[in-house]
Amino acid sequence: MKKIIFTDKAPAPIGPYNQAVLSGNTLYASGQIAINPASGEIITDNINDETTQVMQNIAAILEAANMTFENVVKATIFIMDMNNFAAINAIYGSYFDEKTAPARETVQVACLPKNVNVEISIIAVQ
Repeated sequence: MKKIIFTDKAPAPIGPYNQAVLSGNTLYASGQIAINPASGEIITDNINDETTQVMQNIAAILEAANMTFENVVKATIFIMDMNNFAAINAIYGSYFDEKTAPARETVQVACLPKNVNVEISIIAVQ
């Protein structure tokens, strides 16, 4: 059985998908980009602010599922330019305890929705 997770504290989906799906005790969250949920504004002026908004969107989805970043077991980071890796990694890393951080891959891609620079998806377990 699956339960759809939705919060107005994260951006509404921009296509035929949900913010997250809880199946049993596992949360599968769709990739998040830097859309400010309050204003609908896409933040791309600088990679630090952009990555912070992405992580805040993920935090809101985790909270809606009664979880935190401690529950995250897997993350995938898609970036447009590998030269931004260090900045993205620093912001991303600030949300986790390095000793218990999730498994992860980071890949450079040709293009992302809305021409953003970073998109992150997660899997979390209760």
